[in-house]
Amino acid sequence: MLGNSNTRFSGVTSTMLQVLPDQMRRVRLAVMGAHNLPADVPSLGFGEVARMARHPLPDGRRRVFHARRNDEMIQALLLKRLFGADLRTVFTSTAQRRHTWLTNWLMKRMDGLLSTCDAAASYMRYEPDRIIPHGVDTERYHPAPDRAAAWAALGLPGERGIGIFGRVRRQKGVDVLIDAVLPLLREHPEFTVVVVGEVTPRERRFGADLERRVADAGLSDRVVLLGKQPFERIPELFRAMSIVAALSRTEGFGLTVLEAMASGAPVVASEAGAWPEIVENGVDGWLVPVGDVEATRHRLADLMARPQGLDAMGARGRAKVLARFTVEREARELCEYYRHLSDAPPGGLGRTHRATS
Repeated sequence: MLGNSNTRFSGVTSTMLQVLPDQMRRVRLAVMGAHNLPADVPSLGFGEVARMARHPLPDGRRRVFHARRNDEMIQALLLKRLFGADLRTVFTSTAQRRHTWLTNWLMKRMDGLLSTCDAAASYMRYEPDRIIPHGVDTERYHPAPDRAAAWAALGLPGERGIGIFGRVRRQKGVDVLIDAVLPLLREHPEFTVVVVGEVTPRERRFGADLERRVADAGLSDRVVLLGKQPFERIPELFRAMSIVAALSRTEGFGLTVLEAMASGAPVVASEAGAWPEIVENGVDGWLVPVGDVEATRHRLADLMARPQGLDAMGARGRAKVLARFTVEREARELCEYYRHLSDAPPGGLGRTHRATS
């Protein structure tokens, strides 16, 4: 059973959706909450889960409830303690910040804990049982047979794209990219910057300020804000980019880098999320300090000046994803862990959380 409590499409939603198809091939699975789900994924309401989970499975195993948000941990505990559900509960922590007292209180009451990278695990008061990195669907995210043709099909100016993906807000570092790249666009007229992501009402002032900076530089035709795009179009956009920037100031895991690498695009990524554990400088991309405009400009300038090397760098990134970060590997490790929890006899888990801070 997977929690799915957020009606808004988020990074957590994206990671869940990418691994779902392969999980469903391995275990019987349903999702509590129908938000953003494909039509072929079975979903249940809270009441349905409460009624179903009171009855043990005939083979003696226990159902597993996988939470990724605080309110999903609360739902899991309510199911167990108020409704008598026969469940094992597990929580995945991806946040790279000190957790609130509530999150720590909830995590202490889970039967299992997971994290997605060493950096996120270091912020957990209670050590995770396993670290299971996210993966991406390498059939959905793959290089274009002809990147130039893929770019031309978008109908955008120039010959090559520098993409940045995610909601348009300060946390995602879109301003860092704009400030870093504007001077370079005059030297490299073949490049156009493409900003893919929603500007929410709360961030309209931020988005308007970015547009003003671009207009003041006289480059409004070279920086395109596409806005929110349909989920199914995102791989097409990745395939068309020659470089992808991922410059978040804070990040949980950050699938953008893996999606870009799987699509054969080299990355310029900030030292946030799991990215320092993924990107190898000069091999498949470059890491830059968080919020560092000058370092970002330096790395972009180097890549833009040597476009003939971009495909080779992108190919190395694709090879790394195939070897270490596929969604099949993630699904396999998650399902193995579910079976571990499910098979444990009553009282057999013996969880003793060991404080790390």
